[in-house]
Amino acid sequence: MPGPFVWHRHDNEDEQFLVIYGRLRIEFQDKDVWVDKGGFLIVPRGMQHRLVADGEAHIMLFEPADTLNTGM
Repeated sequence: MPGPFVWHRHDNEDEQFLVIYGRLRIEFQDKDVWVDKGGFLIVPRGMQHRLVADGEAHIMLFEPADTLNTGM
């Protein structure tokens, strides 16, 4: 997933990210969090965020199968 994803939030689900390869930045309204290879981060439901990979990054996303990925 190179580059940025759109700003979004999920009102009813948490999202969980495991970085398999590379490095991922998760931007929030008030801070950025870097997740390195092997790192894991939970984004709580209702929190606006955006994923950014400056280089190549492989991630595993954990969320309910019916979660809609819609940008704002």
